[in-house]
Amino acid sequence: MKITDKTVAQFHYVLKDEAGVEIESSHGGDPLAYLHGANNTLAGLEKALTDKEAGDKFSVTLQPEEAYGERQEDLVERVPAKHLQGLPSKNAKWKAGMIAVVNTEQGQRQVTVVKTGKFMITVDINPPLAGKVITFDIEVVDVRAATDEEVEHGHAHGVGGHHH
Repeated sequence: MKITDKTVAQFHYVLKDEAGVEIESSHGGDPLAYLHGANNTLAGLEKALTDKEAGDKFSVTLQPEEAYGERQEDLVERVPAKHLQGLPSKNAKWKAGMIAVVNTEQGQRQVTVVKTGKFMITVDINPPLAGKVITFDIEVVDVRAATDEEVEHGHAHGVGGHHH
């Protein structure tokens, strides 16, 4: 079966930066699952996965506009330190370059700490990979028809997908 709209695809990936350095990998865990055609993954990645089948292996390099977008300099804000989550331990302190999670009206969002203060912390709301050219090495593991419930919910369920 080919990956088309209303199919659920499962795949393993290795994500690399422009220099070819590995950023993250799904190997060693469950494959990622997504509902094709529901904007559940990066636009360029979904386009590259279209018409692929289980067993296909390929690489795709995405420009920022097909991935996490261009960096926006105006997405730097000061927030109260108490709103940042994700310190590795109780005694740890926020430092520039660390990734934190902030709850927003649109849900949880990853931010990068730019500058710390006693009560306020300057954070960059841009996705960490905004403005970057990235490459995915992909191995399609499985393709199946989406269930009516998955189509209705707009995402894949089960292993590698969403759990209710």
